[in-house]
Amino acid sequence: MITNDKQIDSCLENLCQQGCRTVNQVIQLIEQEEVIDTIKHLSAAQRMILLQELKNIMAVYAETQSCQI
Repeated sequence: MITNDKQIDSCLENLCQQGCRTVNQVIQLIEQEEVIDTIKHLSAAQRMILLQELKNIMAVYAETQSCQI
């Protein structure tokens, strides 16, 4: 569990299983304040936490260059 919020953690797990490209697209959509089906059940505050967690995860991949956009 990454956060103490089961809804956020579930979204993180589901999104990460879909790969880097999907995660990067979701990051972009959240930053544009788009509400997609995958996250529509989350509150605005939860979406911001999810966004930060996704960015943190992708930063690790960027450092290791193991994930192509």
